Amino acid sequence: MTGYRIGAAIVMLVSLTGLAVQFDATLAQTGSIGETLWTILRFFTIWANILVVLTLGAIALGRSVSSRLVGGMLLSILLVGIIYGLLLRGLLSLSGGALLADTLLHKVTPVLVPLWWIGFAPKGQLGWGDPWIWAIFPALYLPYALLRGMAEGSYAYPFINVTKFGVGQVAINAVLIAIGFVVAGYALVWIDRRFSASPAPPPPTR
Repeated sequence: MTGYRIGAAIVMLVSLTGLAVQFDATLAQTGSIGETLWTILRFFTIWANILVVLTLGAIALGRSVSSRLVGGMLLSILLVGIIYGLLLRGLLSLSGGALLADTLLHKVTPVLVPLWWIGFAPKGQLGWGDPWIWAIFPALYLPYALLRGMAEGSYAYPFINVTKFGVGQVAINAVLIAIGFVVAGYALVWIDRRFSASPAPPPPTR
């Protein structure tokens, strides 16, 4: 289990570094700790990376963490990487700390977490009902992001911009992402069970 905890600590530190650099880069713009926190907590990327830090940090410290929670954390950070790669990459011109944070939070951590899970996490403990439980996290984020966007006049992500696309199109976008998330969840459970399956015994020799 040493690799399990050390690997968790390494990935946690990468994610934590990304969060710290993002906080510092935003603080340089806002000049206020409170405003900085309010600004960065608009984004699902930040919430997902916080979940990574808390989950893997607990594992690194030797705490017992359920495989269901680990699976939800994995799927959430995968969603960050996939949505970034498909819909968000290249939309902003970044440099310095903002670019480093963008790379760590959207690219590096979403790759390291699945690699850690494949290499070290216990397998065979996920259930077929888990994808629906994991979907609660992004499902709760959506109304939060929409309410903030409508109140502030600026949406965290362009595909939930009700002002630009209308309620209907945003609803379609949300449903498509939700379907993809749940399908990915079932794929994760299938992979988990495949990894845990014992190899079939060799046929008897005569």
